[in-house]
Amino acid sequence: MDLVGKLIANRYEIIEKIGKGGMATVYKAKCHVLNRYVAVKVLKDEYTTDAEFIRRFNAEAQAAAALAHANIVSIYDVGHEDNVYYIVMELIQGKTLKQIINEDGSLPWKWSVNIAIQIASALEAAHRNNIVHRDIKPHNIIITEEGLAKVTDFGIAKAVSNSTITAFGTTIGSVHYFSPEHAKGGFTDAKSDLYSLGVVMYEMLTGRVPFDADTPVSIALKHMQEKPVEPIKLNPSIPFAVNQIIMKAMQKDPSLRYTSATEMIKDLSVSLKRPEGNFVEEVDVTARTQVIQTVHEESNNKNENKKKKGKIKKYFEKHPKAKIPIIIISCIILFFVTIFATKALMDIGTVKDVPIPELTGKTEEEIKELFKNTKFTYEITGEEYNGEIEVGKVITQNPKYRKNYTIKENSKFEIVISKGKKIVIMPKVEGEKIEEARKMIESLEANLNIEVVEEESTKVEPGIVLKQSIEKDKEIEAGTTITLTVSKAKEQVSVPYVIGKAEETAKKELTDAKLKVEVVYEEDTTKDAGIVLKQSIDVGKAVDEGTSITITVNKIAEIKSGTVTVNVKSITNYKPEKDEEGNEIEPKDVKLKVTVTSQGTTETAYEQSVKPTNEAVAVKISGKGTVTIKVYIDGVLGGREYQLNLNNSTTLTVE
Repeated sequence: MDLVGKLIANRYEIIEKIGKGGMATVYKAKCHVLNRYVAVKVLKDEYTTDAEFIRRFNAEAQAAAALAHANIVSIYDVGHEDNVYYIVMELIQGKTLKQIINEDGSLPWKWSVNIAIQIASALEAAHRNNIVHRDIKPHNIIITEEGLAKVTDFGIAKAVSNSTITAFGTTIGSVHYFSPEHAKGGFTDAKSDLYSLGVVMYEMLTGRVPFDADTPVSIALKHMQEKPVEPIKLNPSIPFAVNQIIMKAMQKDPSLRYTSATEMIKDLSVSLKRPEGNFVEEVDVTARTQVIQTVHEESNNKNENKKKKGKIKKYFEKHPKAKIPIIIISCIILFFVTIFATKALMDIGTVKDVPIPELTGKTEEEIKELFKNTKFTYEITGEEYNGEIEVGKVITQNPKYRKNYTIKENSKFEIVISKGKKIVIMPKVEGEKIEEARKMIESLEANLNIEVVEEESTKVEPGIVLKQSIEKDKEIEAGTTITLTVSKAKEQVSVPYVIGKAEETAKKELTDAKLKVEVVYEEDTTKDAGIVLKQSIDVGKAVDEGTSITITVNKIAEIKSGTVTVNVKSITNYKPEKDEEGNEIEPKDVKLKVTVTSQGTTETAYEQSVKPTNEAVAVKISGKGTVTIKVYIDGVLGGREYQLNLNNSTTLTVE
């Protein structure tokens, strides 16, 4: 059945087919209620009449919907309509891990370990809820564009109950990633998922699966019978510790594997810091054997005792005189033995009080040395991460150390050993919603402190992480504070009406409304000076805080006076003339005229006859703002036009 273009539950519009599995088809759809894109998994037609498959399909929804984790694809909705059984889930933008391996071959070991930690974290959450995935493989792991691993397809997950995990008698999953017990069709549990994760790591780091053959049965037999080639032999760049982790996860015997995803996460995290360290522990399942005396041996011992008694009796029959001295000596010996035994028993029954030793901060070797000549014993009752106490040293002791207090000399101490500082890898949370980012950080279980700082943004929707104070993939200690900068919508304000108000009043009202004010000036002689003529944003309009608004203020120029000094001699280029006798001839007067143009109006400021020898004719002028001055000699423009801004200067020299 092709559902593209159809509307399911009057809510989900099917847009396109994006995937196909063994029992379901996955579509991209749009949810018209929440206006977002989702993935819709629909059970194939051939299974809708099979009650067994429908039960399994519903089990998937119920199991997966109960899981909320940053590394697990979220389930939003489940239902059926017109014989269409569907699950609505988170739509992930990215590639499957299988696609990445096919494209790139073997992957960088640090990147692979980081992805393995995320997958193990998802399994940790599922196992905590008694859910076993049973189909962990690269095809079911999506890597987002931000590098986040998302485990999907809990289609074969089943809540662990009194019945075995092989309910329905079927074998489901991909045989290349099967655990040996899964391949046998036996009981599978959380350790089966860890085996499959080991296979996924093997493939990430070598570019190939550990077992391959022509038929699924042959592959399954190899999982059960053959030991895989160590990945480090196929890819020598793999660190020793990582190789050991993979081999431990892929042990045939489940009891030799990691006991939990949490334990595997611990070793994976340490491998990032100590890649060549020899810290991966092998599980010892051997038990001590005791020698039990057989009935035959016991019978032989009785016969030996009878023989000894017979020899003693025969000795006294042959030496009757020795009997009395031997009895006396035996009584004396028995007397002293009794005295010493009594004293010893009294001493044993008396337990002394001794000062309480301080064990905090000591190593196990130091404690053994301290207890060497005492009757104290100790038991390690646990290990905990501690940022102050070094690895291998005591964090707490019971009985507690108290100065000047005593305890019985045969007391037993319970001690907790430090595992040192817990180191985790910082995930990339930029671009995530703050709620999702919190989940991702909290899933590290390192008591990290999250500090949120809001920052206004017009480009990013509210509630999205814009920056993280600690970069992704960086190692961080437990208890570290991480600052997340989260987008916040700008507050909006209503623009007030300021036209007709005085400039200062208008600026104050706009500033109080959290707007930025810019001022330009115009002149309108019909309005009072200093009042607002226009505003760039209409009154009542809602705008973001900090928006810039321009107001136009009426500025009427003032009439100001000035002085223009005219150098007539220079302008006329006057040179004296002489008569025949060599005397200077009196020059003729010239007509000097000075005009002033102010705001389009031209007036004559000076018009008189002057001597051409005059070098400083002072002319009084007046006007508004910048005025234009012209000087005429005998009606002819002398020189050029001159500009004088009376607001800045009131004097001008014309030469």
